[in-house]
Amino acid sequence: MPEAAAPAPMVSLLAGFGRELRAAGVPAGPGDVVAYCAALARLDPADLADLYWAGRAVLVARREHLAVYDEVFGRYFLGEPGSGPGMAMARAAEPVQALGALQVPDAEPPARGERSPPALLGLAASDAQVLRRKSFAACTPEELAALRRIMASIRLIPPRRKSRRTAPARRGSRPDLRRMAREAMRARGEPGRLLWRRRKARLRPLILVLDVSGSMADYSRNLLQFAYSARRAAARVEVFCFGTTLTRVTRALAHRRPDDALDRAAREVFDWDGGTRIGACLDAFVRDWGRRGLARGGIVVICSDGLDRGDPAVLGAAMERLARLSHRIVWMNPHAGQDGVPGALGMMVAAPHIDLVLPGGDLASLERLAALLPSLA
Repeated sequence: MPEAAAPAPMVSLLAGFGRELRAAGVPAGPGDVVAYCAALARLDPADLADLYWAGRAVLVARREHLAVYDEVFGRYFLGEPGSGPGMAMARAAEPVQALGALQVPDAEPPARGERSPPALLGLAASDAQVLRRKSFAACTPEELAALRRIMASIRLIPPRRKSRRTAPARRGSRPDLRRMAREAMRARGEPGRLLWRRRKARLRPLILVLDVSGSMADYSRNLLQFAYSARRAAARVEVFCFGTTLTRVTRALAHRRPDDALDRAAREVFDWDGGTRIGACLDAFVRDWGRRGLARGGIVVICSDGLDRGDPAVLGAAMERLARLSHRIVWMNPHAGQDGVPGALGMMVAAPHIDLVLPGGDLASLERLAALLPSLA
């Protein structure tokens, strides 16, 4: 069965991209461009991720050309003249649905030396930027699927702390007496140069505690997808879900395929879309996990709207103990910052022990958390 050929305007666009790469020093010949078109015929050319990764696999043969490919891809397809290395890779995770408009019957192949217009691709990328600030509760199923694909590209970098252990270094805070003694013995007692040691840096634990009760139904699955991305991107990440009881889902999210991981986590949490007992669940976390050292010196991120149906005194005591154990407590509330939304009782009780309150109702707020994490050291 013959393969489906790419539309003529799309072939012209890809041929122009090959010329741009050759002009930038990447040896992408006509045969490589033909292989690029054949690869996209099997994939979805309306997906910017497929467009990026297919070109990277076919057109780039040397590691030193990856940065050039990223820069040319961002400039040519996204209309970003100053995009540096890595920018195209981050933007390539965004699904683009406006590429279907490229199949214009009147389009003509560009002349030699001219580049195809990237305006439609840039427009699609700007639509993805608008989608980033759209509330999860207001998104359609198709938009939520697109957001989850973008969310998969988020890379969390937990803050680091200095440990008591030291390591050799060119410059440090204390001299390395043992190494200097060994060097002097090799030199038969002649004094050598100064050698130094400095304290090692270790990642702080990151603990995500997600509210999956009925009041968080519009946000819980997206937060769990965010937790899956965090679990795949960084070490020492623990994930818990709670409604009326606390459930650890770290092992369930360790599955390689995201859909299977989310399904396993959903099966383990039997009180999904139920009631809310924030105080009792946080108290169980402190007693069963926090005191064992899981939260000691870590960053605890609680994602909840604060609508607690339990005893406020239990919540206050649990938050106080958690604040003593952890390094920082971040509370993400999907209703934070919205006018006309009253503060929930749970938020008022927990407020004295919270270091940072962030909104958590859209993708932009999750990206803001990822950007702020390294500064919480």
